[in-house]
Amino acid sequence: MEFFVHSVEETFNIGKQLGELCNSEDIICLIGDLGTGKTHLTKGFATGLKIDEYITSPTFNIVNEYHSGRLTLYHFDVYRVNDPDEISAIGFDEYIFGEGVSIIEWANYIEELIPKNFLNIEIEKVPSLGENVRKITLTPHGEQYDYIKEIII
Repeated sequence: MEFFVHSVEETFNIGKQLGELCNSEDIICLIGDLGTGKTHLTKGFATGLKIDEYITSPTFNIVNEYHSGRLTLYHFDVYRVNDPDEISAIGFDEYIFGEGVSIIEWANYIEELIPKNFLNIEIEKVPSLGENVRKITLTPHGEQYDYIKEIII
């Protein structure tokens, strides 16, 4: 499923809808270059989960935990991970197989650690259509992600 968004607000809105629909143990893999909107989508996702904490990218922490919503959100940023063992050492499996929802920015860096069931979200800049235009592609891997069919811009 593909969407073309023209603003940060539209990116946020897709994330919000996903957060409203997601379930415990969902794994959301975000892929996209720097500045494409991965963290904005995550902020929307957190809003959809009714998380009232300020969301920041965990660039230097690897993972931030947010417990104030209807489900716990584990927000990973693995951009600076040089070795998959580094992410395993922080208890990655306990997070992604836990009761919360895991969002993993730069998930393509640790593909070998991602379970077979996940929702892949790729965000790409589309400069030919405008400076702020992004193509967001949602690709479910597993039937539990059928809720993406309900997403609208």
